[in-house]
Amino acid sequence: MSGKEPGIVRLGLVLAAFASAACVMLAFVYAGTKDLIEVNQEKDLANALAEFFPGAGSPREITGIQSPDPSVTIEKQYEVFQGEKTAGIALQVSRGSYGGPIKMLVGVSAGNIIMGVKILEHKDTPGLGAKAAVPSYTGQFSGKKAEDPFEVTGINADVDAITAATITSRAVAGAVRAAGRAAAAYMGGSR
Repeated sequence: MSGKEPGIVRLGLVLAAFASAACVMLAFVYAGTKDLIEVNQEKDLANALAEFFPGAGSPREITGIQSPDPSVTIEKQYEVFQGEKTAGIALQVSRGSYGGPIKMLVGVSAGNIIMGVKILEHKDTPGLGAKAAVPSYTGQFSGKKAEDPFEVTGINADVDAITAATITSRAVAGAVRAAGRAAAAYMGGSR
C-alpha cells in the first residue's frame, strides 16, 4: 500500500459532498418551479383550446376515449361545449418519434374536422424534426376530416413532410390521425 489511498479517499469524500449539495440545490429548484410549470401548462392548454374552439366554454375532462392506434397514447381527454352542445373534443396524445415521445394537443370539432394541432413537447433534432412545432407545419392539419388518410408519403400522401425529418412527420401525422378517429368515434357513439 502506498500513501496515495488517504488522498484518494479525501478526494472521493469531497466529490460526494459536492454531489450531495448539487442534489439538494436541484431539489429546491424543482420544488420552487413545479407549481409555476403546472400553471403555465394549464394556461397553454386553455390558450390552445380557445384557439381551436373560439367562443367555447370551459372544457370538461372526460374519460373513455380509446386510441385506434396502439402506437398512440391518449394521455388526457377534454370535451368542449358551445352552450349546451358539444363543440368538440381535444385530446392530448403521445407517440414515439425520432428523438423520443412527441406530445401534442389535437382539437376535433363535433363535425369531425381537425380544428388545430399544438406540439406540447418533443425531443427531436433542432432545425429538423423540431420544425414540427412550427405553426406553419401544424397548421396544415386544420380543416382536414378525421377520416382523411394523413399520409406523409406514397400514393395517398396528403400531409407535407418536413425535409430530412420523415420520421417526425410520420409521427405527427399518425398521432393526429389517431386522435381524429378516436374523437370522431367517441362523438359518433353513445356516451
